[in-house]
Amino acid sequence: MMQEKDSMFEQMTARGHDRLCFHHDKETGLRAIVAIHSTALGNALGGTRRWYYESEDDAVYDVLRLSKGMTYKAAISGLPMGGAKSVIMMPHREFGRTEAEARAMGRFVDTFNGAYIAAEDVGVDTQFIDWMAHETNHVMGGETVSRGGDPSPWTALGVFHGMRACLLQAGLGEDFAGKTVALQGVGHVGQNLCKLLHEAGAKLIVADINKTNLNTAVDEFGATVAHVDDILKAECDILAPCALGGVIDGNMVEHLRCPIVCGAANNILDDPEEDAVALKTAGIVYGTDFVVNAGGLIHLAGMHLGMTDDELVCKNDEIFTTTQQILELTEHSASSYAAAVEIAEQRIANGQGLSVHAS
Repeated sequence: MMQEKDSMFEQMTARGHDRLCFHHDKETGLRAIVAIHSTALGNALGGTRRWYYESEDDAVYDVLRLSKGMTYKAAISGLPMGGAKSVIMMPHREFGRTEAEARAMGRFVDTFNGAYIAAEDVGVDTQFIDWMAHETNHVMGGETVSRGGDPSPWTALGVFHGMRACLLQAGLGEDFAGKTVALQGVGHVGQNLCKLLHEAGAKLIVADINKTNLNTAVDEFGATVAHVDDILKAECDILAPCALGGVIDGNMVEHLRCPIVCGAANNILDDPEEDAVALKTAGIVYGTDFVVNAGGLIHLAGMHLGMTDDELVCKNDEIFTTTQQILELTEHSASSYAAAVEIAEQRIANGQGLSVHAS
């Protein structure tokens, strides 16, 4: 993972963070970090990532990048919520999760008194969230103790809407029939996205280190398997990274064989400002990650805010028009990422959580 050489305080200052908090639980060995980027629009909602990091610096770098993205995601989606993220540092890759660890994380989250609301992310599922919910009310995405359920189907639906807007911008129509979509990662979001794309008539190319996920994509959705080292260079109409971030940089842009890149995962660009410009220069339409993959956040935040089911569906549908508007603004901006950031930062500065087309 790329690391920044600046100190933690310098990184926080550069990214505009409010808080960076560390926690160690002696009984379980839990080592966790919570980064609250902004509460300008409301309490901060963001997932808990359970991951093995090569170093503490890597964990800090990840949580700072992810939490800032959540601030932008909430603002661009018109939600009166702030942005935060947390990471649990696994001691080794095969370290099994336990209820005790989850409860310890729940107690840590509870110390923020609602300023941070936790949810699922990589390595955390609804069961883990429900275990956390035994110790705090400030968690979303469980099935029994907490509420909201798995947000990944909603994330996938939002990405699907964003892809439609990207197809139109690229002059390829709005129909997925006959289009080829390459997905890097077919976990929870990727599998749900495969289902939507398959039902819409798209051809799928997939890659994942998890053989079970690959078999499901092949058996249920007729996907073709590519090697994990080759998927980003696959010839396709849409490339959709659905796993971890930082997978596309300036060098990789030169090897892409697609007219569209759609950010189904968070922070897919290694250097968002520079790499988004490189995509635009190469003539590739970029569906900015924090815009198109906001469906899961919209679902959980909407439930937290008391939205009805119909309102949640309509809010998710807005990802299509939001993406469209941002792509139209790209002609006069450095990139689609720059256009999206400008809108998000204007809202944060104004203290308003409004939809793009309601302002």
